[in-house]
Amino acid sequence: MVTGAQEVTVKVSGEHSRTASSFEVVVPPGFDVGAHVHAHGEELFYVLEGELELLAFEPCERTSANWREWESHTGQRAFRAGPGSLMFVPPGCPHAFANPGVSPARVFFQSSPPSRHERYFEELLDVLAAPGAVDARAVERLRQRYDIEQLTPLTFTPPPRPTT
Repeated sequence: MVTGAQEVTVKVSGEHSRTASSFEVVVPPGFDVGAHVHAHGEELFYVLEGELELLAFEPCERTSANWREWESHTGQRAFRAGPGSLMFVPPGCPHAFANPGVSPARVFFQSSPPSRHERYFEELLDVLAAPGAVDARAVERLRQRYDIEQLTPLTFTPPPRPTT
């Protein structure tokens, strides 16, 4: 599954596992998934290549402002993660990731229970493939259908191409 905004390869589907679906995700520069919460699912992110900004904690206040500015009650903030970094997200935990760099990042991603994320990714990539800016309302409606509470918007602003 590929779009200019993201590339997702299913490694283990719900058809083959009763416990989790596994994916390889290429996150392009400028992609921000937006902070969100899964009421019932849990996720695991392992950075293979590149760098991502990651967040997985309950902030002092869930605002619609930039999730990178959030802070937990213990002072935790979003962090820059490179190859070998792991983030586990239990059900009900706000989380987000973004690629602030100039190169794509490659991530091993696992979601439990299986199957739902496979269909979600297919539909999300269709929304992201539409010409023009990301349709925030379409993303919000999609997330509602998959029981995902959107806290901040998904955005994709590719860095400018170098001029020659």
